[in-house]
Amino acid sequence: MMLHIPQVLSPAEVAEFRQQLADADWVDGAATAGAQAVQRKRNLQLPADSVIGQQLSAKVAAALQRHPLFMSAVLPARVLPPRFNRYEGGGTYGNHIDSALHLDPYRQDRVRTDVSTTLFLSDPDEYEGGELVVEDNYGAHEVKLPAGDAIVYPATSLHRVEPVTKGARIAAFLWTQSMVRDDWQRHMLFELDMTIIRLRQQLGDTDEVVALVGHYNNLLRQWAEV
Repeated sequence: MMLHIPQVLSPAEVAEFRQQLADADWVDGAATAGAQAVQRKRNLQLPADSVIGQQLSAKVAAALQRHPLFMSAVLPARVLPPRFNRYEGGGTYGNHIDSALHLDPYRQDRVRTDVSTTLFLSDPDEYEGGELVVEDNYGAHEVKLPAGDAIVYPATSLHRVEPVTKGARIAAFLWTQSMVRDDWQRHMLFELDMTIIRLRQQLGDTDEVVALVGHYNNLLRQWAEV
């Protein structure tokens, strides 16, 4: 499931992030790429030991975990610390699938990457190209969102970042291990949760709505890994 998560960061927060990132020390993103991906990856990233990066990373993680759509769609069990990248001057990242496991730099253990998230920090009119293209059984989907908005999608998806031919595309990115490993099961739970919310707004806590809440929790109990 791909889902647009609007307004993870406010315009004021985006401006603060951009100001701090302008003074950051970016390094070649190929340093964190695997043997195959290094041939396709041309971007800049903040190193893991960047003080600015660590401070902003904590703010991104907190903002996402406050957002009800992110929590409902992703059902996070473990959220890896967000990182930051920058594409400019033809920077691109060719077709690839994210690694199944990533090391948590603080806990020093492996986290399964079920869901990928990109949080855009540049507005679409600030750069040309740079679309995130995610491919699935229904074709290729181009994503280029307003600054402060995020996209979540299965980490199993083939995806790429198109070359940035003008300006700079700045974003945060992260992976999440979900309580529900299977994407289709997460999708069904999300749709059921959204239906329950709409029905509660229309009808209140009727017996039927309470029954649906029970079904949701029983499905989550059946599928969750904690």
